[in-house]
Amino acid sequence: MDSPNVKYISECFIQPHSASEESKKPFYLAPFDLAMLSAHYIQKGLLFTKPPEANNNPNFLQTLLAKLKHSLSLALVHFYPLAGRLVTKKEQDPHLYLVYVDCSNSPGAKFIHASLDMSISHILSPTDVPLVVQSFFDHDRAVNHDGHTTSLLTVQVTELVDGVFIGMSMNHALGDGTSYWHFFNTWSEIFRAEENNITLSEISRPPVLERWFPYGLGPIFSLPYTNPDEFIERFEAPELRERIFHFSSESIAKIKSKANSECRTSKISSFQALSALLWRSLTRARGFAPNQETSCRLAANNRARINPPLSPNYFGNSIHPVKSQPVKAGELLENGLGWAAWKLHETVVNHNDKWIRQSIDAWLKSPAVYQLSRTFDPHSIMMGSGPRFDMYGNEFGMGKAVALRSGYANKFIGKVTSYSGREAGSIDLEVCLPPAAMRALESDVEFMEAASVPSYD
Repeated sequence: MDSPNVKYISECFIQPHSASEESKKPFYLAPFDLAMLSAHYIQKGLLFTKPPEANNNPNFLQTLLAKLKHSLSLALVHFYPLAGRLVTKKEQDPHLYLVYVDCSNSPGAKFIHASLDMSISHILSPTDVPLVVQSFFDHDRAVNHDGHTTSLLTVQVTELVDGVFIGMSMNHALGDGTSYWHFFNTWSEIFRAEENNITLSEISRPPVLERWFPYGLGPIFSLPYTNPDEFIERFEAPELRERIFHFSSESIAKIKSKANSECRTSKISSFQALSALLWRSLTRARGFAPNQETSCRLAANNRARINPPLSPNYFGNSIHPVKSQPVKAGELLENGLGWAAWKLHETVVNHNDKWIRQSIDAWLKSPAVYQLSRTFDPHSIMMGSGPRFDMYGNEFGMGKAVALRSGYANKFIGKVTSYSGREAGSIDLEVCLPPAAMRALESDVEFMEAASVPSYD
């Protein structure tokens, strides 16, 4: 039986509740931001159970929508670029190709109300994430450059029979995962204050919107293009199965202990050890030839690594997919978990101010916009997002979310997205693989002994 389709009920645009003088000026993008123009939007969302009182209140959803819109307008006061639109200014002599955000000539952030005649169990019970989840997000398959004509931020609230999914799509040229969850957390903070009739005089973590430009460059940075066709790629992923694997805090502790014990050290972190397990397991599942080179990339936050460091509240892109030294698949699998984990540990340790600045220097000498098909090696894996973000702390009057899901965006063979689990210390991993490789992973003893099926009780 075909699953029902998401029905779109209404949409509107949300402006910041008030406009500062600063928000009326052009908001320039830094090199890290401009490099993301051909990537997809960030699409993440939270699934909530309807509270018991919703059954007896026919106005429950309308009241919730009104509160979400109002608190969103207040959050946008602090994150006003998200209510803008991209603009490109071009000149021939001297050459200028400038992409920036116009925050004043825009209808605002988009807000969509939708519904789906399915229950929470229909979303969470299947082994694989059902395709209908992709319809919980706006900007399906959009690239960030599309922000010239579409919203830079969209919130979609999809009502299920017994739940509510709040999905947010944010233009990746404006910020990375740290920035994304910073905004989500702030929106939730404002919503909860309003619920308790508290007027916030200030939010707990004001964003730092001033762009970071290396070596005093900026605020205007021109790209070496004359037309967007020169750098925009419409990446389409091949057929993928997408599945969530859960790792309890106890399982993660065992993986970390094993990796450190094999290397006679205590320096390997939990996430490095877990990433090494994924690297080995996915390499085995994909059946690479022993001499095939493979590597593992980790999404690294540069804020604290730059000297002087950026504020943890810097709103923008300050990440790098740090890549381990390539190794032969046979070598990776012949050696133990600790051997792979130590390779990742060394990669993280070497990702310091000197390395970051060398990377920036290379980019400035030859500026380019990242393209998914060229940036990520099809024989490697990419560990995206991170379990340190406060995901389940976002509440909107319905208690703690029961699950987190993502949209179509930025997925490819070997992409693993890590989320904080619902229980403290646990991690959920969203793994994308071709069907045959996923079946092999599900039969992988080392992997399946460590992983478990998420519980949503």
